[in-house]
Amino acid sequence: MITLASDFGSPYPAAMKGVVLQRSDARLVDVAHDLPRQDVRAAAFWCRETLPYFPPAVHLVVVDPGVGTDRDALVVRVGEHALVAPDNGVSLPVAREIASEVSEAAPDVECFRYDYDDPASSTFHGRDVFAPAAAAVHEVGVDALETLDAVSLVESVVPDGSPESVVDCRFPEPTVDSGAGEARGEVLVVDDFGNAITNVPGSFLDGRAGEIVEVNGVSAPVTTAFADVDAGERLVTVGSHGFVECDVNRGRGDEAFGLAPGDEVVLAG
Repeated sequence: MITLASDFGSPYPAAMKGVVLQRSDARLVDVAHDLPRQDVRAAAFWCRETLPYFPPAVHLVVVDPGVGTDRDALVVRVGEHALVAPDNGVSLPVAREIASEVSEAAPDVECFRYDYDDPASSTFHGRDVFAPAAAAVHEVGVDALETLDAVSLVESVVPDGSPESVVDCRFPEPTVDSGAGEARGEVLVVDDFGNAITNVPGSFLDGRAGEIVEVNGVSAPVTTAFADVDAGERLVTVGSHGFVECDVNRGRGDEAFGLAPGDEVVLAG
């Protein structure tokens, strides 16, 4: 299959699908086309949280604020998966996550440059560059990627490493002082429910269900379920991604806590 993820909204993804279907018989699966606009870090986070759940596939990911510039097009291979994306770091976090989950013998993350002729448009490389690339990779097979004339290996890195020749995306590291009961981190993303997802590991809340903590001075209970508090009440919990998030039962945590992506968070108590 070929999965598709972008910040294009509608109807632009339809054009990408049309290009792929002209060149391939792949099963197409939409992941999301409402990723935060031109936000590479947010796209990298959500792809890391979704794409590893797929069976082996070619993943087409286009969040591309550098469209029309001289940034490269990449094909990143990890195990039986390939990611086709602009060289802006969006594909590396998910590649590392897939590598870590494959087996004890985790595969390297191999980065290939995809060469392309002048595209028809300088503003829609999703259609003119990345969709044809994804179809080509699908047709030859991930294992035979090197047989494509358009690709050349740039670098192969161990799963935990940072490549030198391509753009990487790394999420900020929190500071956790368990002895003092304090963690300092950052809001990575806010989901459509308004849940403010931080980079603080969920382990910070281990054994603290029912206690009160402060988030930037705002008090809220630690819960294991939204329904542990009344509708409209704040809560702090661990999300499915394993990070601490600041939420409201049947409401928006970002508004209640006054948080937005990139904001500093201090958890204490």
